Amino acid sequence: MYAVVEISGKQFMVEKGDHILTDKLDGEVGQELQFDSVILTSDSDNVNVGQPTVEGATIKATIMDYERGKKILVFKKKRRKGYKVKRGHRQDYTQLRIDDIVVGG
Repeated sequence: MYAVVEISGKQFMVEKGDHILTDKLDGEVGQELQFDSVILTSDSDNVNVGQPTVEGATIKATIMDYERGKKILVFKKKRRKGYKVKRGHRQDYTQLRIDDIVVGG
C-alpha cells in the first residue's frame, strides 16, 4: 500500500517503513506526527483519489533526525560596476519514518 501526502507544501509518495527528508518541522526527535492531507491512497486493487484530500485517511510518522543539506553558493555580479556578492545557504531538513497509513478512520 502506498499514499501520496502533502507535507509542508510538497508532495511525497510514501509506503510504510519509508524514510523521507522534508523541510524542517517543529518537534523533538522521537515525536510522532500525523498528517491529514492525503491526496491519494492505493493498495493492490483499490485506488482512492481525493477531491482535494481522501476523507478519513491519515499518515502517521516519527521524527528520526534533523539534518542540514549541502551548502549552496549564491553569487551575484553586475558587470563593469565592481559589484560582486558571494553568499552561501544550507537548508534544514527533518528525516521522517512513515509508521502507518490509515484509510477510513
